Amino acid sequence: MTLFKKKKKPLQKAARKLITVDNTKSIISEQFRTVRTNIHFSTADNDLRSILITSSSPSEGKSTCAANIAVVFAQEGRKVLLIDSDMRKPTMHHTFRLNNGTGLSSVLTRQAEIADVVMDTAIENLHVMPCGPIPPNPAELIGSQTMKALIEQLKLEFDLLVFDAPPLLSVADAQILSNECDGTILVVDTGSTEKDSALKAKETLQSANARILGVLMNNYALAKDHYYYQYYGTSE
Repeated sequence: MTLFKKKKKPLQKAARKLITVDNTKSIISEQFRTVRTNIHFSTADNDLRSILITSSSPSEGKSTCAANIAVVFAQEGRKVLLIDSDMRKPTMHHTFRLNNGTGLSSVLTRQAEIADVVMDTAIENLHVMPCGPIPPNPAELIGSQTMKALIEQLKLEFDLLVFDAPPLLSVADAQILSNECDGTILVVDTGSTEKDSALKAKETLQSANARILGVLMNNYALAKDHYYYQYYGTSE
């Protein structure tokens, strides 16, 4: 069953640098592929179809990580949809130079169809659903039956859904959505995230019965002037 027709749109290069596209042989790109491999290992007996990427606080790099994780899964040959579910401070339309006139919020408020908001990218197998106009009630839309139905519809068309969600300790959106996704990855900035904030974020996910796949350590100093991303196994 096909939910939308293939659209012939001009494909633009990403406006923001995606290391997994621009430098596939870098140590950072390799770490993102390690993230992908570890996700496979952590879900060997289950069909993982949706992943939520979030953080405890703003500016920890979760949107950049979400985009690069979506890219490495697409490079593997899976048909991936990256969904900007941060309906407070969306960024994916900037990253991929897309029109944000319609998007997720438009579908949830029944002002657009799925076919109108799923965008092609220059990266093979990777599609993006931008946020759309910022609504006055993001949490209500995220927790609606319409959102649940949308996720099930999208799973008919795509192999993997990757959600970029708002920070956990700022608003309730990510906590609500984590319960609807097959797995959640918590991004932690090793240079700025406080331990108490990371632990509180973990507890917030656990209270929502989210399946925490692991923690992605962002901006970890490997050596002078070198940084990499490291993924650790299932959190307990």
